[in-house]
Formats: sequence, structure tokens, C-alpha cells
Amino acid sequence: MITETLEEIAMMHIDGLVIKARNGDQKAFGKIMGLWFKRIYNFSFKYFGDHDLAMEVTQKTFISVYHNVRKLQDPAKFRTWLYRIAWNQCHEEERRAKRKTWFSLFSSTEVHEREEFYMTPEKGLHLKEISDMMADMLKSLPEEQKTIVILKEYEGLKFREISEMLGISENTAKSRLYYALKGLRKMIEDNNLDINSFLYGK
Repeated sequence: MITETLEEIAMMHIDGLVIKARNGDQKAFGKIMGLWFKRIYNFSFKYFGDHDLAMEVTQKTFISVYHNVRKLQDPAKFRTWLYRIAWNQCHEEERRAKRKTWFSLFSSTEVHEREEFYMTPEKGLHLKEISDMMADMLKSLPEEQKTIVILKEYEGLKFREISEMLGISENTAKSRLYYALKGLRKMIEDNNLDINSFLYGK
């Protein structure tokens, strides 16, 4: 789509926008927020599974970015820096609320809606059942594994970026992802849940 192409082009020039925002350019900051708001919202939503908390974290993240962008030395590390702020805000919100919430792999409330397949009423009902089961499975994952799954599988960060963000080695990040996916795979098999067959007709 044309809008997606324009957004990709804008992302290629993010370094320049960051430099301008660092120098107090309000319009540049507005463009940065426009490009990244959905991504940070989706990241936060997957972390909490709650729209209100996700919006709260997203807003606080960009407030923090606005006040601290001048401290960012290397514009090329903006993405890692941004996700670190969002992650810290998630932790802060979780501590403040004194409770844990969980996200679902499939959710119609995300900003970015999925359109990979045609949704019949029967498939919609089955999808809801899968969503509930996956949410239950994810509850048993340690928090550090859940975070890795979100950052790598959903947000597309590289292991190098994740290691910088979380302050761990790349091997540790890879290990956590491995055990997280292994755990989920076992739970899926134990529950006889054939996701691929349902989604893709395999």
C-alpha cells in the first residue's frame, strides 16, 4: 500500500528526525511520535493485555522521550532506546498497580488488525477458543521469557538490540527465547492444539 511505502521511507530517515528533535524541533518530534505510536502501543498491549494500561504506558513513554531525547548520543540507537523506555514504563506501571496481567497472541483490540485469512463465524469462535487457551499458556512463562518473545517475535528487534535494552548477553537472550518457545510448543502439543491447521489449512 502507498501509506505503508511512505511510512517505510520515513523510517529510513528516522535518524534525521531524531537529530532535529534533539535540537528542539517540535514538528520532528511529532513525526517521530506518529511513526512509533502504534508500535509502542502494540508492545505495551502485548505486555499487559489491557487497552487502558497500554495507552497509559504509551503516553508516558513519549512524554519521557520528549524530555530526554537530547540525552540520546547516537540517533542510530533510537529504536533500542525507545523500547527500553517503554519496557521500563511497563515495569513501573506493573509495580505501581501491584498486579500482573497477560497478553493474548490473537487480539482484535490491537491497533494493527490482522487480515491473514477470511474470518467465518465458525472460525471466529474457534479463534476465541485458541486465544483463551494461548493466554492461559502464556501465564506460565517467566516474565523474562515473555519479554523476549514480545521483543523478538512481535516487535522484530535483533538480538543485539534486545541485549543492549535488557542489559544481558545475546546468548542469554537467545537462550530465553529458545526456552520460551519450547515451553509454549510443549503446552500446545499437550493440549492437542493444531494452530497451523486452523489458520492455514495445513
